[in-house]
Amino acid sequence: MLTPQGLKGKQYRITGNAYPRLGRPPKKSRKVIAALAGLLALALIALGGVQLYDIFTGKGKNTSAQACATPSGKPLAAPTPGAPAASGATGPAAPGGDPHVIPQAAAVTVNVYNATTKAGLAGRTADELKKRGFTIGKVGNAPAELDKKVPGTAQVIAGPAGAGGGTLVGSQIAGATVTADARTDASVDFVIGDSYNALLDESQAAAALALAIKPSPTPSATGSC
Repeated sequence: MLTPQGLKGKQYRITGNAYPRLGRPPKKSRKVIAALAGLLALALIALGGVQLYDIFTGKGKNTSAQACATPSGKPLAAPTPGAPAASGATGPAAPGGDPHVIPQAAAVTVNVYNATTKAGLAGRTADELKKRGFTIGKVGNAPAELDKKVPGTAQVIAGPAGAGGGTLVGSQIAGATVTADARTDASVDFVIGDSYNALLDESQAAAALALAIKPSPTPSATGSC
């Protein structure tokens, strides 16, 4: 004796090839399934509506207040300006000063020192700087701590008060390293190095100065990270 599902507990004997017809599922089960299907359809419609709203209102885009982030989730730090210190230097140019505030050349007193074995470089360079409007201070051989120890074109040294003047003097020669010391006045030392040949021409120096005082770029919220 078998009791097939849908025959409401009645038992039937199966003989031959004839089988009893199964009844339809109860109406209550059909109503529950239909209700669940309706709720699922409503949820999908609501989700699609929210996404369309975000697209048309622009809420899905980055705003200017959002910052690019590293894989760890921290905001990217802005680049830190400053050239590496050369031999005899005490650190990056003019800490505490503003190298982007550039004075007139006449307001900058430049001490010109020759750290090479080539005679006469300090005097000739001082004459060229004077023609460009700089005030010339001391002219002579480099002090012992820098003599024959400047492998590049030049080392420009200034204190906090001479930060802008150091930037201006450093722009007069390609490859000059601008560093800082603890002096309290606004004078600037121009120490000629082994690779020095001549100052940049005035148009090239102006372009180098514009590049030196250009603000560092910041990450854009609408650009790529």
